[in-house]
Amino acid sequence: MSAKQKAHTLTKRSKDSTKDARPAAGLLADIVESLEDHKATDIVVIDLKGKSDIADFMVIATGQSGRQVSTMADTLAMVVKDHGVIGAVPEGRGQADWVLLDATDVIVHLFRPEVREFYNLEKMWNAELPDAPDTATA
Repeated sequence: MSAKQKAHTLTKRSKDSTKDARPAAGLLADIVESLEDHKATDIVVIDLKGKSDIADFMVIATGQSGRQVSTMADTLAMVVKDHGVIGAVPEGRGQADWVLLDATDVIVHLFRPEVREFYNLEKMWNAELPDAPDTATA
């Protein structure tokens, strides 16, 4: 297989919870480092393993302006590309109130402060879910 063919080969995300997490952890570390370098504030990393199959980690960060959010998103797109993630394109860059970057194992949400406060994703993902009612006793 040629190098060009390898570059266009996509791999399926494994549903096996015992998979090696080091690639995701390395990508996560580089994402957080990039956000810190670009002066993002309130960087939160949420471990999604066992909570959701959509990704292993979710990163939420704030930029002080639309321009800063947009710049952070552009840089993160290059970071994830360097990790071999193909097709990760920042969504929402036009207005740059809330930009989403899905890097397969790591999902990144970048917000302006008032938008982040409004949506409050941390609360949604960190909140303890109530136990389902026991249907046997109902």
